[in-house]
Amino acid sequence: MFFLLKKAIFAIVFNSSLFILLIIGIQNSSNKSRVNFLIGETVSLPISFISGISFISGSLTGVFLTINSSDKKENI
Repeated sequence: MFFLLKKAIFAIVFNSSLFILLIIGIQNSSNKSRVNFLIGETVSLPISFISGISFISGSLTGVFLTINSSDKKENI
């Protein structure tokens, strides 16, 4: 249990630091694009921000899915 908590905290801290570096890095980005959803579209965002957020959210999702699956293995 302690290992899972340690893994989750590490993932949150690591991805938060990546997000801060992403915000600092896109200050001078001039290439902007819109993301189309089913209902509408977003405001113009830098392409590097869109790809960076996709990477960070995928990383967090992967960590929390592995935590969830390892928790189920311990209960069996």
